[in-house]
Amino acid sequence: MRSVITAVTLVVNVVSMVAMIVGVLLHSGRGGGLSDMFGGGGGAALGSAAAERNLNRITTVLALSWLFSVVALGMLLT
Repeated sequence: MRSVITAVTLVVNVVSMVAMIVGVLLHSGRGGGLSDMFGGGGGAALGSAAAERNLNRITTVLALSWLFSVVALGMLLT
């Protein structure tokens, strides 16, 4: 049973890590970020401030899930 929980936690860790990397890269900085590569018009339809705020929230949730999965893996593997 412990190996199943460890495997699920590891999958959550890897998925949240990759999604967090993508989320950080999508943020618009001074240069516009990678979000400009996907056609900046999509963000204009939603409102760039609202889209950026939602992206901040999503990235924060992904970072927290990654952090908790790292702590859980540390506890499971000791």
